Amino acid sequence: MLQNAMFPVKEVPAFGREVSEKMKIKSIENTGYKFIVREDTGDVLSCMTDSYKLVKNETIIKAAEPIINKFNGKLKEVRVFGKGNSTHMSWHFPKHMIKIGKQDELTPEIVVGNSYDGTLGVNIMAGAFRLICLNGAVIGIVTQKYKNKHIKSNMSLDDFEEIISETMDKTKLIFKEEFPILIDTKIKDRHIVKFLEMFPLQANGIVTQSLIASKPKSFWDLFNVGTNVLSHHMNRDARSTHNIEGRLYPAINKWAMKEANLAVA
Repeated sequence: MLQNAMFPVKEVPAFGREVSEKMKIKSIENTGYKFIVREDTGDVLSCMTDSYKLVKNETIIKAAEPIINKFNGKLKEVRVFGKGNSTHMSWHFPKHMIKIGKQDELTPEIVVGNSYDGTLGVNIMAGAFRLICLNGAVIGIVTQKYKNKHIKSNMSLDDFEEIISETMDKTKLIFKEEFPILIDTKIKDRHIVKFLEMFPLQANGIVTQSLIASKPKSFWDLFNVGTNVLSHHMNRDARSTHNIEGRLYPAINKWAMKEANLAVA
C-alpha cells in the first residue's frame, strides 16, 4: 500500500513574461514561484513560492518506518487524495493493546499526513484503533498534534521517535483517566443533536438509523455509534470523513467531562 504514496514528484521553476508600455515582451526567469509536478502522470499538483520546501512522501516514510517497526507498528491504511495533492498514512500498534471492556479492545494509532499543495504540512496525529471491528476510526488526539510547515527554515523529521514513544504513554493514560468517565456518564437529548450536527446533511439518514438501532445511553455508546458510521458507512476516500474522525473524540470527550462536572456539582 505504501507504494501508492511514493510516486515521484519534482519542482519546476515558474517562468513569466513582462510586457512593457511599448509592447515589448521580456522573459522573467525568477518569479519567486515554482510548480510541484507529479512526474509519473505530469499532473501539476500546486504552484508554491520559492520558500516552500518540498518534502516527499518517500522521505517521510523512510524516516518513519524504522521507528514504527521498532514499536512493532503495522501499516493500516494509505489514502491519496486528489491527483496526489495530499496523503494520509496510518499505522497501529497491536502489541500495545488496551482492554476497555469485556469485548472492547483498542491500540494506539499514528496517522501521518503530508501534502504537495500547501494544505497540510508534515502532520502527525495520535489516536486509537478499534480492534473489535478491524477498521475503526481514529478516536482523537492524545498527544499534541505535531505540525511542521514546508518552509525551508522549518523542516525536521528527527522528532518521530519521541512523538511515537510519547503516544504510547499518553494513549494508555487517556484510556485510564478519560474512558471511564465516557462509559459512566449518561447522555442527554442535546448531545444527540450536537452529534448529528457533526455529520453532513447527506449522512443524516444513516446516522439517525444507527442511533435508533444502537440506543446509546452513555457517551461511550455515542462515540461507538460515531466510529461505526465513519468506518462502515462513509466514503473513506473523502477528506471530510477524516476531518470528522479528527473532531469526533475531542467533541464527545468535552461534552462528557462537562456533564460529569455538572453531576458532581
